[in-house]
Amino acid sequence: MGIKDVNLLKEKIKNAPGRSGVYLMKDRDNRVIYVGKAKNLHARVRSYFGGTDSRRMVPFLLSRIKDIEFIVTDTEKEALILENNLIKKYRPRYNINLRDDKDFYSIKIDTEEEFPRFQLVRRVKKDGARYFGPYSSGASVKETFHYLHRIFPLRTCRDLEFKTRKRPCMEFQIKRCLAPCCGLVTDGNYRKIVAEAILFMEGRGGRLVRQLRSRMDRVAEALDFEEAVRLRDKIGAIEATLEKQRIVSTSFKDQDIFGLYRTGDRIQAYAIHVRRGAIIGQRRFPLMKTRMESSEVLSSLLKQYYNGGATIPGEIIVSEYMEDTGIIEQWLAENKRGKVSLILPRRGNKKALLDMALSNAENALRTEEKLETDNEGILEELVKNLLLKKMPCRIECFDISNIGGKYAVGSMVSFNRGVPERAHYRRFRIRMKEDADDYGMMREVLERRYRRGGNIPDLIVVDGGKGHLGVALSVLSGLGLEEVDVIGLAKESHTLPARGLSTVYKDKVYLPNRKNPLYLSKHPQGLFLLQRVRDEAHRFAVTYHRKVKEKEDFRSVLDNIPGIGKARTRALLTHFLEMDKIVSASREKLEEVPGIGKDAAYRIFEYFHDQGKN
Repeated sequence: MGIKDVNLLKEKIKNAPGRSGVYLMKDRDNRVIYVGKAKNLHARVRSYFGGTDSRRMVPFLLSRIKDIEFIVTDTEKEALILENNLIKKYRPRYNINLRDDKDFYSIKIDTEEEFPRFQLVRRVKKDGARYFGPYSSGASVKETFHYLHRIFPLRTCRDLEFKTRKRPCMEFQIKRCLAPCCGLVTDGNYRKIVAEAILFMEGRGGRLVRQLRSRMDRVAEALDFEEAVRLRDKIGAIEATLEKQRIVSTSFKDQDIFGLYRTGDRIQAYAIHVRRGAIIGQRRFPLMKTRMESSEVLSSLLKQYYNGGATIPGEIIVSEYMEDTGIIEQWLAENKRGKVSLILPRRGNKKALLDMALSNAENALRTEEKLETDNEGILEELVKNLLLKKMPCRIECFDISNIGGKYAVGSMVSFNRGVPERAHYRRFRIRMKEDADDYGMMREVLERRYRRGGNIPDLIVVDGGKGHLGVALSVLSGLGLEEVDVIGLAKESHTLPARGLSTVYKDKVYLPNRKNPLYLSKHPQGLFLLQRVRDEAHRFAVTYHRKVKEKEDFRSVLDNIPGIGKARTRALLTHFLEMDKIVSASREKLEEVPGIGKDAAYRIFEYFHDQGKN
């Protein structure tokens, strides 16, 4: 940084506006490395460079700042919103960036639909629908889904199936659906069940039970004993489910509790979600490594978490005092359209809930530390058994997913000391069209990943046998990366006659310059780590493959509509994002899409709705 640049930076700091707004700190490559907000930009920036800011991250940050930019806002709340958006846009290195964790499900119901249904979703959107969750485990959400469909017989089919079905499906036969697709239930009666299901999901099961008991008494007095028995069974099922919920608050308020546990630069956040006094879910956030103060980390986490569409409760219990508590409360209240309180409790029931969150955060961090310590031994074991040149601290694994060469995609996952680095995952849409085979597709993916260089891993794992390993070695040799360790990991089936011709699978490792594969069954910990890496690459590839297939299948459906070419197809997909929404859209909604117009909207609408009549 030259003298001219230093003087320019000093001049910018000196003339910083004395108003609320956002500041963007940049490095020598003009990349935004930190975004902050302030009630008074001049005072805040002067505190950085004047030595009055004692936060541990400040000296570290100042050594990297080469430029600074200011954006003035009318209010501090506007600065908070802008800060959120800029962090999301630039993903600055030294801000806390709450990654969208796809391991957590929510349950969605859109009451604007004619016949609403419950759906499992990974992302909460601001689309007017109701969302419940998040659920921290797949088992938990599947159990909830099971109870929902057993107690409340709402439809489970997608919109396209719903519109084209001509007779009731098996769900109707086993009394898990009321067959609205075939007109076997009135809109009014269906809406009653939707309302009951939402009461249950809101945690107001006691009120729902009272309503059902009252209705059961009325139908029994009217001698409709079959309906009375049905209601009795429903009440029993709801009460059995409610018994599993742990009541932790006699105030029966909706609360989120956030606990932060810190050791050095490592921070673990943990959240507990309470609805109507009962714990409905818990969540462990990814481990964060930062020099930011704990209060800043918590502030950033809350803003990003609730900006992502999470349900906002009336009370949020926190473990740290935050300088911008008032502004966050104001912003949350506006989004919720109701009062929101941020509370740092000192005693009582709320303190007990906070202690529970803090204890879980500590346990999660200790477990992570133990896992890293254990992984050191496992990595050393892999060096010895696989004859590696160096410790495989960073591992990248590749997999291909396709159906006969169609919808072909590749995936790459990254593990650092045995822990997934999801921010470094990559997915590839295969470009090769002619003579597409697994080897050619693997070659394309590897070349696209390593041609640009970047952060080269210590070990590359390809999902496949000797042929896939040969492709990887050829690609790396051509790129001058022969020193990188590479292995192939393949699954081999064995038939055991002694066990009734049952089939078992063993993983074998292919090594360069070795004819026969290596079995790691005698070293289960090392094998387990490699399997974990390979299975994660497979999961990531299959997820992307399904998404591509669904999009392409729908694109082919649109191709059948006269006058709908590539440009209009792209416009529809960009506007609606989901196939079901285009199918169920009204003509007016279709006309709103840029480039569609009245005539095309009419053809699209008629195409999908005529299908349901035929």
